[in-house]
Parts: sequence; structure tokens; C-alpha cells
Amino acid sequence: MVTTALVPFSVVHLATHGQFSSQADQTFILACPKPIYVDELSGLLQSTAPSQGNALELLVLSACETATGDRRAALGLAGVAVRAGARSTMASLWSLDDESSTLLMSQFYRELTDAKVNKAEALRRAQLAALHSRYYGHPMYWSGWVLVGTWL
Repeated sequence: MVTTALVPFSVVHLATHGQFSSQADQTFILACPKPIYVDELSGLLQSTAPSQGNALELLVLSACETATGDRRAALGLAGVAVRAGARSTMASLWSLDDESSTLLMSQFYRELTDAKVNKAEALRRAQLAALHSRYYGHPMYWSGWVLVGTWL
């Protein structure tokens, strides 16, 4: 059973695998001791709704294809998270390389420490750093990341 924390966090980063389907019983992210299905994820995010003054500012789904959806549900788990109450969700459109993702995320969070940099700009800067890196310049390593919801 997943429970909410007593102290609200503004950013939650889930580095795990997930699966998206138009059917809720087949849409989940892997967790221990059991998967977190989309309805449960929605419930967890709604428990930190803006009306309570502690909305989740950013949910990062650092897993493969968490922004992939279909005609019935655009943007997959990322879209579900935003509709459930997360102000922003960062997710991926395709399978990711773990090492390049770690480097991109590290740069993204470094950029976010600057109060003048919003989430969209932090992602752009992290992607540019990857583009100019020695090993991860190919777009397959950095261009699949999307930011859904509030970009500021």
C-alpha cells in the first residue's frame, strides 16, 4: 500500500518502469511491493490538490514511454498525472538510455536551482548540454523528454 507523506514535497522523481494502456487496469508504474496503478496514482496526486495549498509542483516520471498515449488518452501517464493534480509532469516519449537520462536529469535539477530559470528553460538547457556532450549528442538521448502542464 502506498501512503502519502506527512510533509508535502514540491518535486517527486520516480525512476522506474511503467506501462500505459487505455485500460486503467493495464496502466501502472512499477513500485515495491506492488505496481501503482493509474487510479491509485491519481488518488495520491489528488490528495495534494491545489485546494489544500500543497499541490505537487513537479512529478518526474523517469521511465520509458511515460508520455506515450493513444487516441483515447493523450500523453499517457504524464497526462494522467497533470489531470489528477500535479502542476507539471516531465516524462519521456520513448525508451531511454539510463546513463544519458541520469546526466540529463542531473543537469535539469542543477538548472532548476537558479530562481530565474523555470522548468521549461531548465529542460531546454539540459537538452542543449546533452546535445553538445561528447557521447549523448544524438537526439535519441535527449529529445524524447517532454514537460506537460505548467511550464513556469
